Amino acid sequence: MLKRIFNIFFSSLGLVILSPFFLIMAIWIKLDSNGPVFFRGLRVGLHGKPFCIFKFRSMVVDADNIGAASTSKNDFRLTKVGMFIRKYKLDEFSQLINVFWGDMSLVGPRPEVQKFVDQYTEEEKKILTVRPGITDFASIKFHNEGEIIENSGIIDADEAYMKLIRPEKLRLQMKYVEEQNMFLDVKLILQTIKRVLPK
Repeated sequence: MLKRIFNIFFSSLGLVILSPFFLIMAIWIKLDSNGPVFFRGLRVGLHGKPFCIFKFRSMVVDADNIGAASTSKNDFRLTKVGMFIRKYKLDEFSQLINVFWGDMSLVGPRPEVQKFVDQYTEEEKKILTVRPGITDFASIKFHNEGEIIENSGIIDADEAYMKLIRPEKLRLQMKYVEEQNMFLDVKLILQTIKRVLPK
């Protein structure tokens, strides 16, 4: 209950404070390419329930139907604006909407697409017992996921993700499930802010 109150308060505050930024982002995205402002992709949430995640659109329309579920740094589907907003994680800010609605939490395991969830072991299914989040241990460690995939030399982005990122990501997500508490959440939020700020 305390975590839900925390999420509602700070997601509401964030949406109000960032509303001018949201407007600027919306105009920028619309001027750069055809399509909606938001990408609404299907993800697996708490207890395996699917939900639509909100992201500022960084790719061409129907990108999920013309390429892999994973994205490399220079993915051909990325728009000019998309490359910039992904670099600084600006596309993730709109997930405050999901946090406010209760689909997500500020902190928790990043929600996956169904094809990757279907590969969970019985132990890994514990990840679905907590609400997915905008950030966690794995998000911080793999903040440059697209770059890792790009530099892997593996043509298939999903294959690169499965080999180089997913095993450690699952370990870190399990670690969060086992250690979660409010103090840890605040710590991870601060670490995330530090990580994404331009150096």
